[in-house]
Amino acid sequence: MSSGLFGIEHTNRSDKQHWTKNCFNSSFPTALACYMMENKKKAIYAHLGVVGGELKIVCDEIEINELFRCGNKKAGELFFHFETKFKPYQQYCTDALDSIDLVVKDLDGNYLAPVEVKLTVLPSSATSTRPETEWGSEIVVRTATTSYLAIGIWDQVKLERDRIRDIFEDTCAGIGSWTNDYEMAHKTSDLKTCLETFEKEFLKHQRPLVMQPLWKTKGQSPILDDDAFDIVVWSDMAFSRLFIDTESGDTMSRPMRATARMSKCLWELSKSGRIRIDSIYRQMTFNQQNDKEVAPSGTVWRGYITSNRVVKPCITKDEVNKIILSPGYFERLKPERRLDQTLYMYHMLEMMSSKSDSSGD
Repeated sequence: MSSGLFGIEHTNRSDKQHWTKNCFNSSFPTALACYMMENKKKAIYAHLGVVGGELKIVCDEIEINELFRCGNKKAGELFFHFETKFKPYQQYCTDALDSIDLVVKDLDGNYLAPVEVKLTVLPSSATSTRPETEWGSEIVVRTATTSYLAIGIWDQVKLERDRIRDIFEDTCAGIGSWTNDYEMAHKTSDLKTCLETFEKEFLKHQRPLVMQPLWKTKGQSPILDDDAFDIVVWSDMAFSRLFIDTESGDTMSRPMRATARMSKCLWELSKSGRIRIDSIYRQMTFNQQNDKEVAPSGTVWRGYITSNRVVKPCITKDEVNKIILSPGYFERLKPERRLDQTLYMYHMLEMMSSKSDSSGD
């Protein structure tokens, strides 16, 4: 049976599951990515660079093939496994690895890439009253994302474990309790310095991890903009700046906690090559909600994502008819959800326009 979505031919989801509440937000972005890949349209790429001696997120472009790590394979030659574990990373964990939004495999079952999917609307409510050039999207970072971020970076740099241990040892070995709010609040600045040193030295090992599809509306209305869709791909190191760059305080905030977790993860891996996910990502809570790490505002996001394509996304609203395959699939959308509502409204307006043109003829 057809999924009704471009490029998704081989998947662990049933035809109907793609359109349900908790699935459409990753199935549709995957179809969008497949459409861009097949049509040779690159994504915006946010990656970490050194500018004027300082680490800075730089935006240029990247092929979707690089995100999927699939070489010259086409979408029909890939298997899209949603909400599952990227098993090659299990070797670095003594307990169970978390699932990630999307795991890309080839048709022989070989694991190619883990991808975290962050579907966001443009503009956010906070930036919608500003000039269009200042519109941004709010993005929510989960703990599963930051654990994959740290483990994925380690997977690339593990042959340099002695040097990595040198970077973190003095600071990390001096911490008495990684769960003590007061102690960790006063160690976060030192941990940031360690991460700065680490990322500058191992910059060339960063890889794409997060796929952030954008759907753009006319302000806060449910009407699609004429230039309606695009994708921002974040490298693992670039994504880490969403919490590392946040100011520290006297008590542990979520961004400070994420900084501490990443540091402990890399330090522990440099010592033994394995970590306990539970002790780092479930026990180091500091009385904060544990399924959310940080949620940068649209203004903060726009400070990082400087591409002009934020103003003019590369996929037009009419191309949605090639991503959602007609007939019949638009009717599976659930208008109580905002993206579904916008897509359904677009479809209905198209239908009304078509009928009007026909009656006029």
